[in-house]
Amino acid sequence: METPPVSTIGEKDTSQPEQQWEKNPRENLHSVTQISQQPPTETLELGVSPDSASQILENTQGTEKLVAETEGDSHKSHGSTSQMPEALQASDLWYCPDGSFVKKIIIRGHGLDKPKLGSCCRVLALGFPFGSGPPEGWTELTVGVGPWREETWGELIEKCLESMCQGEEAELQLPGHSGPPVRLTLASFTQGRDSWELETSEKEALAKEERARGTELFRAGNPEGAARCYGRALRLLLTLPPPGPSERTVLHANLAACQLLLGQPQLAAQSCDRVLEREPGHLKALYRRGVAQAALGNLEKATADLKKVLAIDPKNRAAQEELGKVVIQGKKQDAGLAQGLRKMFG
Repeated sequence: METPPVSTIGEKDTSQPEQQWEKNPRENLHSVTQISQQPPTETLELGVSPDSASQILENTQGTEKLVAETEGDSHKSHGSTSQMPEALQASDLWYCPDGSFVKKIIIRGHGLDKPKLGSCCRVLALGFPFGSGPPEGWTELTVGVGPWREETWGELIEKCLESMCQGEEAELQLPGHSGPPVRLTLASFTQGRDSWELETSEKEALAKEERARGTELFRAGNPEGAARCYGRALRLLLTLPPPGPSERTVLHANLAACQLLLGQPQLAAQSCDRVLEREPGHLKALYRRGVAQAALGNLEKATADLKKVLAIDPKNRAAQEELGKVVIQGKKQDAGLAQGLRKMFG
């Protein structure tokens, strides 16, 4: 989607620091690290740790914003345009609402504006594994646009950028990630738009692009990237008045297929539920929910869904094979139960 030309936010304030950083980003990064490692005087926590661990896919029900913003204390403005942003004396932590990462703020940004959909961001990226994130050094990333979002770190980077102010430098810490933290600096960005500012036609066009990209990734054997695309498309369409476009049904069904391949049967079953609420006879949703229920050990529910598929399409080979597996699995469970009872009363 083309973004209307707008002025760069704070471009004047960050031009000189950016030129200094571009010459030798690692040297300047080392100096900043030394400053940030001074004994802390106070710990300021900018968020609350989420109750649950992150999923690769977000639960799209009721979601209308990509990232929740957390208010913090007001910051002092920088008096000189030639100075680096003020380094913090304490570690500021911001928890992503979905639990996917924790942001440790190294240098506090200034202003209240943050990147939105369509914002072109001037970013310094350091420490990302080769081939899984942006290239080392300075780069430009547009929120909501571009294949960079389908890379391993793409979604996390996008969420992080949407939480950053201009001039902010931060480390990303992932739960369970054993490698060193990666670092992002947001030097400047152009103004974008929130999803509620888009016209209905714009949202539908963006959702269509995301769906097409997701299908392309799915066929290429990348269900994780495809799921992210389908999820983004759904978040756009969920902001439309009910009942919403029929496109949502297809997206939920496609998302369920990705979730099954990613080993997330509970999420897959929920996605199928949303499809079947609108179309009770949707064959693919019935089949995929049956597979998901079987993976969860709910054999009676799995059998019921698969039999519904065969009632509509008696020659559906995939449903026949899956139902056969469920029957065998049920017999094994019955045999195990019988053996346990014999030991108990024998």
